[in-house]
Amino acid sequence: MSKNPSATIEIWGDFALWTRPESKVERMTYAVPTPGAIRGLLSSIYSKPPEFYWQVRRIEVLSPIRYISFKRNEVKSKMMKIPQANSLKACIDIEDDRTQRQSVVLQDVRYRITAEIVPRAAYGHAPGNLMDQFERRVKRGQAFMQPCMGTREFPAYFEWGSGPGEPVDVTMDLGLMVYDVFNLHKWSVTKQAEPDISLFHAHLNRGVLEVPPYDSPEVLKGGKEPGEYA
Repeated sequence: MSKNPSATIEIWGDFALWTRPESKVERMTYAVPTPGAIRGLLSSIYSKPPEFYWQVRRIEVLSPIRYISFKRNEVKSKMMKIPQANSLKACIDIEDDRTQRQSVVLQDVRYRITAEIVPRAAYGHAPGNLMDQFERRVKRGQAFMQPCMGTREFPAYFEWGSGPGEPVDVTMDLGLMVYDVFNLHKWSVTKQAEPDISLFHAHLNRGVLEVPPYDSPEVLKGGKEPGEYA
């Protein structure tokens, strides 16, 4: 049993797009959020990378899994930052880069999230202090940036605690799912973290997705198989 402080919040929104990496150009959502996407959502509310990282432990699906398909305007290029007179100016030609892509997304979503604050080795204070700060921010509706359901155009709303709703009675084998796109043990204040993909075999059991710890052998990293982590 973990001794790290944990919290439960509920999140909801009109749409969600938890993009499957194999969908390439067209956007196709997973049936449930990935742990990495939820970690990003929690970090948009409260994050101190030098002191801790978020470990998602459970994702409960509270609304029926419903899909909807439509086209969305996107740009094909990444925004470039060009130093100019000691400032950064983002330059992109919308007219040349705009494209329409088909997207299959989830509609009317609601989830109950349980996650832990995992303090880093250098953090010398009680981890409960971090959780207290997170609780205050959630109850006040504070966030560093608008939390989203997988993509910025689909905002997420959140509240502290657990409501009366029960998970949907759906059981399915979700296959290999992206666990995270970064190494949770690596962080930097001077440069953007390098991508580091991890996977796990996800099972939705009566509306509940149990998430193994990042250091569990169930989480595949760097192409390794379970049991190859000394």
